[in-house]
Amino acid sequence: MFRYTAMRFGLFVACFAVIWGLVALRILPAGLGSSNLLWVALLALVISAPLSFVLLRGARDAARPRRSPRALSAAGRTSPRTRARRTTRTTPRAPRSTS
Repeated sequence: MFRYTAMRFGLFVACFAVIWGLVALRILPAGLGSSNLLWVALLALVISAPLSFVLLRGARDAARPRRSPRALSAAGRTSPRTRARRTTRTTPRAPRSTS
């Protein structure tokens, strides 16, 4: 979990640095008065959020806590292995009578 958080923070810092550079070069507009730092921080947050959703998917999946089959069944969910076992019949059913 720490790794994902550090990567997310690093992506925010990188976006902040890029946007700060673009504002310094006057490619992006600066904020009003002394709100320049706030403007850059908010813009970096808005840009880094969807980027982290796409770029850090593997790290997010690795940080997700694994749940045991017992915890899954207690929550009303089953693991894919358990579902596969339940759908496979081991004994044939008797044919229904038509009368």
